[in-house]
Amino acid sequence: MQCVITREIAVAEGLYAPGHLGELTQIVPFEMVDTVLAECGAVQRRLRKLPARVVVYLLLAAALFEDCGYRAVWGKLTAALDALPLPSVTATALWHARCRLGPRPLQALFDLLRGPASTIGTTGARWAHLLVVAIDGTYLDVPDSPHTRACLGKGSNRFNTAGYPQICLTALVACGTRAVLDAAFGPRSTGETTYGRRLLRSLTPGMIVLLDRGFSGNAFLEHTAATGADFLARLTATRKPPLLRRLPDGSFLSRIATVDVRIIECEITITTTAGRHTGVYRLATTLLDHRTHPAFELVKLYHERWEVESAYFAIKKSMLGRRVLRARTMPGIAQEVYALLTVYQAIRTAIADATGTVPGTDPDRASFSAALQAARDQVVQAANVIAGTTIDLVGAIGHAVLNQLMPARRLRVSPRAVKRPLSRYAYKSLRVDRRTYKATISIDILSTTAISP
Repeated sequence: MQCVITREIAVAEGLYAPGHLGELTQIVPFEMVDTVLAECGAVQRRLRKLPARVVVYLLLAAALFEDCGYRAVWGKLTAALDALPLPSVTATALWHARCRLGPRPLQALFDLLRGPASTIGTTGARWAHLLVVAIDGTYLDVPDSPHTRACLGKGSNRFNTAGYPQICLTALVACGTRAVLDAAFGPRSTGETTYGRRLLRSLTPGMIVLLDRGFSGNAFLEHTAATGADFLARLTATRKPPLLRRLPDGSFLSRIATVDVRIIECEITITTTAGRHTGVYRLATTLLDHRTHPAFELVKLYHERWEVESAYFAIKKSMLGRRVLRARTMPGIAQEVYALLTVYQAIRTAIADATGTVPGTDPDRASFSAALQAARDQVVQAANVIAGTTIDLVGAIGHAVLNQLMPARRLRVSPRAVKRPLSRYAYKSLRVDRRTYKATISIDILSTTAISP
């Protein structure tokens, strides 16, 4: 006996057929891409083998398949379309098409998709009715070519010069869904604080932004407060803001530059089978009412800042596989980074849609790797490109996520150390313990030793 399985594939017509992103096309539909191309003046003047819309989807698919060259990505887009009379394309044609397109359409596409990807009812997205967001930066390696070295330079220390030039990517991330609300990037030498100021345009009242010590300068905090959003920032150990009035929960009112703040000083002890570690932390917030926003709860909230690190891990490890970016020119680098951010945001949107159909499910429990693999499969199969008459928020990607929900996060600690050093013997000389331990954490609000005015 033989079993023959057939299925229908619905894609765009003619030369536009390879222009899709599998099921993610429903989040980045043809109409959205066409609108962006028209607004950016990037629509082709004559119909080529590679229309502009197809090139946009090629770049987005390349962000899904970072281990492949562009010819191989084209093969994945057309793998299920062998019944169609598609033209053959060369690597040179793909290069020229990407250069013609430029970075602006990808940037505009990201601007349309960026956002918290949450609703009022999304579990874990809000604290005290405030949308919890965080700002932080990371670095991406780019190819070491004369052009990139001239534009970006290379980092160095007293021992040697860094292997690759780097760009600094700074993002505003929704901690509940790990979706990107805004992003800015450029040469590493400029610094994440400068890029962070560009992100303040996306802060609004009704948000609380969590900031690391690198973003706790007076000017940055003033600009943040001016947006109407609240902040919770960790201060450096050397800063001792003046004590204006003590509050019953152990915190006190103070002032940083022109901003009225509340200072919380706490001692956090982490206990594992390897021993105990205690550190003192000083936080500043614009939430001045100790009754509605207790100091102890704010200290616990600050831990959510690490969700931005999880977002970077998904981009740099799951998507990029710790690889160097492909592009060797600055416009190409911008094009590739915006493609990465757009696809990352589309996957996070699919995850949020899926977990939202199961009340009480925290998006933290969704596996980004499972969603990424399902999205790749849908591209190769050219499946679910065009939505049916019945709209399904779950889809194949959502089902893959919901079928592999992770358990609630366990409290664990791991040293912040290089996990894969250049030498496998380096850890012996550094004496770094790289094991992960289950832990218990205790938080004590301290009677502050602030300086009186």
